[in-house]
Amino acid sequence: MKRDSIDLGSAAIPRLFRMYFVPTLLGMLSLCAVTATDGIFVGQGVGSDALAAVNICIAPTMLMAGISLMLGVGASVVSAMHLAGGNTKAARLNITQALVAATIIVLIFLALTLTSPEATGRMLGSSESLLPLVKEYMPWIFACCILQVWCGIGLFVVRLDGSPAYAMWCNVLPGLLNVVLDYICIFPLQMGIKGAGVATFISYVVGGAMVMGYMGFFASTLRLIRLKLSRKSMALAIRNIGYQCRIGISALLGEATMGVLMLMGNIIFMHYMGNDGVGAFSIACYYCPFVFMIGNAIAQSAQPIISYNYSLGSGQRVAATERLAVLSAIACGLTVTAAFAFAPSAMVHLFLSGDVAAARIAVAGFPLFASAFVFFIFNLTAIGYFQSVERVGPSIVFALMRGLVFLVPAFIIMPKMLGNDGIWLALSVSEFLTSLSIITYYLYRRRTDARSKDAGKCGKTLEAV
Repeated sequence: MKRDSIDLGSAAIPRLFRMYFVPTLLGMLSLCAVTATDGIFVGQGVGSDALAAVNICIAPTMLMAGISLMLGVGASVVSAMHLAGGNTKAARLNITQALVAATIIVLIFLALTLTSPEATGRMLGSSESLLPLVKEYMPWIFACCILQVWCGIGLFVVRLDGSPAYAMWCNVLPGLLNVVLDYICIFPLQMGIKGAGVATFISYVVGGAMVMGYMGFFASTLRLIRLKLSRKSMALAIRNIGYQCRIGISALLGEATMGVLMLMGNIIFMHYMGNDGVGAFSIACYYCPFVFMIGNAIAQSAQPIISYNYSLGSGQRVAATERLAVLSAIACGLTVTAAFAFAPSAMVHLFLSGDVAAARIAVAGFPLFASAFVFFIFNLTAIGYFQSVERVGPSIVFALMRGLVFLVPAFIIMPKMLGNDGIWLALSVSEFLTSLSIITYYLYRRRTDARSKDAGKCGKTLEAV
């Protein structure tokens, strides 16, 4: 698809948003299917302890995914603004620098964690009984991280280059492949939890090859560019990466929220309810990426439209895009909440049979857990808007609120107040308080801007007099 077939500056906003949102959402949900399929086959083929072991290993990979989102958002926003100004070379340079920086970070992460999987597993909250399963799964899922960051950054580039449909297939095809490989590795080949890791790794190899192949050879505008290694070029690269991180850091914090949610949940469920509690929570965590990706799809679909028009000073088009994004967030949040509230048994029994203790705990907890999702998706959408218009301060503050300031105390306090139900409600409390903070900030800014405009009009009137 040619980039100029998507006119970000003048095409109708609903049409533009739909062109980005539909393939982006389908692609991201397909990517989530990679993780969810692992859980279904692991739960049915290996057991609830294996589900708990997978959940323990996933949290650090969320951090790596957050880094790819941070650099992907930052590089995409900066590149969109360069494209709006006609500077294609600068746009290509920023994207290439982001990919190289992310690769270096992941290599350091792998060196630190895989030198001692046992120590890493204990640090992540594994019990001694789960540790053998954790050690078996960890090397494969951690090795996926380098491919994960290539896909995470690359898909921003593919969509900005004008190929949202191809970006969708970069997620769909690996997701379908993972379904087939999971079944083969876990059931006919009897590879256990290791089989799930191998299947996921192979599917990520395919996705990474599709994304990197596009950027290397087939992109219409945003192809990779050769980097210079001079001192001046390295200094420029560091400056560019720093600016990208500054814009996208709230995306990292958003993904880190998922990691903190899983880490704190594992610790608190283990403390109050043991291995069965962690197994139940792990099922919820398999569904959480679907909710996260819906919010991400809305934010990422609005981002190129908002960033491009913000650069041109088209305030009305920016506001119209954000209104549409918020309405989409509320509608999607209500839909997902209804699924969790009215069909928890069906959702849980995909992973575990109904007579397992972990399954009974999950069925009881899902409706409580789902009360967070409208606020969850709204918050991701609002933070994405602040990133797109370079309001770095608010995006960081609100991301910290939902990922640390409110979430960690909620996990500690809520069980003491409401018992086991309080653990399931911790996310809802955190997301609700963040939404309330965002709305309060918006109303305050609106009132302040209105007063500034009135003051300006009064000043002009006095000058005229």
